[in-house]
Amino acid sequence: MSSFSCLNRRAALRAAGALALGGLPAARAAAAPLPRIVLSGPPAIVSAPLIHMAETNALAAVAAQTRFTSWRDPDQLRVMALGGKADVLAMPSNVAANLYNRGAGVTLLNISTWGALWIVTRDGARRTLADFRGEEIAVPFRGDMPDLMLQLLAARQGLDARRDFRVRYVPTPMEAMQLLITRRVRHALLAEPAVSMALRKTQSFPVGLIAPELHRGADLQQEWGRVFQRAPRIPQAGIAAVGAVRAQPAVLAAVAEAYARSVAWCRANPLECGRMVAARMDLLTPEAVADAVATSQLDAVPAQRARAEIDFFFQQLFARDPALLGGKLPDDKFFHTP
Repeated sequence: MSSFSCLNRRAALRAAGALALGGLPAARAAAAPLPRIVLSGPPAIVSAPLIHMAETNALAAVAAQTRFTSWRDPDQLRVMALGGKADVLAMPSNVAANLYNRGAGVTLLNISTWGALWIVTRDGARRTLADFRGEEIAVPFRGDMPDLMLQLLAARQGLDARRDFRVRYVPTPMEAMQLLITRRVRHALLAEPAVSMALRKTQSFPVGLIAPELHRGADLQQEWGRVFQRAPRIPQAGIAAVGAVRAQPAVLAAVAEAYARSVAWCRANPLECGRMVAARMDLLTPEAVADAVATSQLDAVPAQRARAEIDFFFQQLFARDPALLGGKLPDDKFFHTP
């Protein structure tokens, strides 16, 4: 048989295999499915599509089993990324770059969280960051998001986050939320869905007895747009592939496509999405997650398409402290190219 005929026969077999797997491209059908793929994310809105992917077995074409597990704080995230405990992790964009620049195998697939940070306050008159000057603010994850955003936006306005505000650091967003609703602080910097959880909780009890009336105060996305004269959206977080799975382009393509579909599903079905997330995440309620989906700028933009906005964001972080990104700006290999 001629080499040309052999090539044609192999191409036909690949095409038939692709059709058998629901029309997936031949290159994707050629590799045997993984026995398992592990997705992981924090109790934040960026994880909602990952949970939907696991619940619906959205990666069946490339993995026999899809699991979701959560991480609690940035330290646990780093351990999971470095220790091969997950294949795809939702994480802050700067953490992904930091891990990559320190030699960890990380490939950024997309940015999906473009706006989920607010200062939630008992004082509805405070609307901008400068309005909180001199005030105590509970802030989770010292040295990571959202602390970095507070520092960056304050500095751009001639303020020092640790001198001009009384920052009270706490380990997690849920702990900041609890301080707020139990009146131990008047303001807290929160990410969705903790913002919606706090607002929901304060509507559930007599205001004078347990929880104060709360308001969305400074919208950090609007602050970003105002002080940098850009669109009010921050490439805050997305999903990244880690470890050996990075060498499997068919798997990466399947993950990226499934995540985008799950984002669309969550936006179209916020309460059903909320039920899925609340079943996996302690302390969250379906209604608060639904509120968060409606409020957050949840939009899965492939890493290459988001490159200009990511680069600008990273340049601001790098100018403040190069160590935030692992000492340098990430090179082209950091950004997934389909």
